Amino acid sequence: MSMSSSRHAGIACAAWLTVMAGLSGCTVGPDYRGAPDVAHGAAQASAFVRAPAAGVTQVGHAPSRWWESLGDPTLNALIAAALKNNPDLHAAQARLRQSRAQLQQQRAAEMPKVSADAAAVRTRKPDLSSLQTSQQASGSPSSSGRGPLQFYSAGFDASWEIDVFGGTRRAIEAASAQAQAVDADLADTQVSLAAEVAQAYIDLRSQQQRLQLADRSAQLEQQTLDLIRQQRERGVVTDADVERQTTQVENTRATLIPLDEQITESLDQLAVLTGQAPGALDRELATPAVLPAMPASVPVDDPAAVLRRRPDIRAAERRLAASNAQIGQHKADLFPKVTMLGFIGSNAGDPGHLLHKSAFTWLGVPYLQWDVLDFGRTRGAIRQAEAGRDEAAARYTQTVLAALQDANNALSRYGHQRESVARLQQIEASADRSANLMRQRYEAGASSLIDLLDTQRVQFSAQQNLVQGRAELLKDFVSLQKSLGLGWSAE
Repeated sequence: MSMSSSRHAGIACAAWLTVMAGLSGCTVGPDYRGAPDVAHGAAQASAFVRAPAAGVTQVGHAPSRWWESLGDPTLNALIAAALKNNPDLHAAQARLRQSRAQLQQQRAAEMPKVSADAAAVRTRKPDLSSLQTSQQASGSPSSSGRGPLQFYSAGFDASWEIDVFGGTRRAIEAASAQAQAVDADLADTQVSLAAEVAQAYIDLRSQQQRLQLADRSAQLEQQTLDLIRQQRERGVVTDADVERQTTQVENTRATLIPLDEQITESLDQLAVLTGQAPGALDRELATPAVLPAMPASVPVDDPAAVLRRRPDIRAAERRLAASNAQIGQHKADLFPKVTMLGFIGSNAGDPGHLLHKSAFTWLGVPYLQWDVLDFGRTRGAIRQAEAGRDEAAARYTQTVLAALQDANNALSRYGHQRESVARLQQIEASADRSANLMRQRYEAGASSLIDLLDTQRVQFSAQQNLVQGRAELLKDFVSLQKSLGLGWSAE
């Protein structure tokens, strides 16, 4: 190839690349305009419609590590262990790494593919001596030499599919949005995990306290039964009174068995949530302890802030963006694909000549491919992507509405349970006063021991109900934090 023809070929190739680069600014398919506006009035309100009048505080930014407000170091340690060792969280982290790797692959598809190759060929001519003898006898000219033939080649092959109509860019856009959706899924897993650990821990402490109270109540009822039996021996009461009290004792003792079983289940649940085998936390948590302290007031954001923060809503919005980009990715298949093929290398009969200028060779070829007739396959894929976008939009709408419902229901339950606990506190206070008065009467000889034991049994029952009510309030508090989308960290 002459110097002049090489120059002209280079100019033509540069011009072709310039034209393709200009065309590559075109991106087909719908541009993403954002998620649909859902429940605008409710989402932009200054407060949730079901927020209770007392017990909550309107703030601009609620704390993410809400469990620290309960003032329980053991709970803090359990949640920290779960956020570090839980298998479900590890699986979510692995899915995030997968999605980011897929994004990296899509971005690499926009760049040229270059490969290096080298070859060394060495052969020898066949033995033609008999043929030469025959040729000499007939007077024909003979070929000379039987030396080996050698050929050496080294170079680079390159191919580059020019993204003329933006199909690759749409694929990158879809992969990026999908990776962000999986990132939000990881945050949602953290939110659920922190809430699940807290609720299991609250159940454990509640069950332990109720078991202690039930055991003390059973002991009091056994003392009452012993007194009734003594009275029966003296003929003061009947056999029916003895049987009635015996039934009461056995019923109370029967409640100890399921409570003990529930404690075991809670211990095992906490162990698994923190990435440990069942029984691993028995020694640490088997000793009964009081319930975490309920904060006087709960900070709550406005609905718009909650909807922006909730990971499930962010994941639904990002999947909507990904499905919208996939429409353009398929629409690009309606148009031609342009690929630049090239080779730069050197060929010589001796390896020492590979670097000579005369051995240098290059090749540049624009390659055009266009599926002119595909019998509707591409348009079918486009319609499928459009339907997927519509489904993602509907799922986003449903997620937002469900989030508003979740937060309002959690606020309503929390407010009503606060009122219930206040009533239970009044009942327990009344039972305490009654038991103290009866003890004074018993010590003064104005009432019997049976009357005293009966009032103490009522007192223990009121205490059990209050413990259970406080536990339900704490669990409603946890559910409220989960509904507000709290508990995840960008780390």
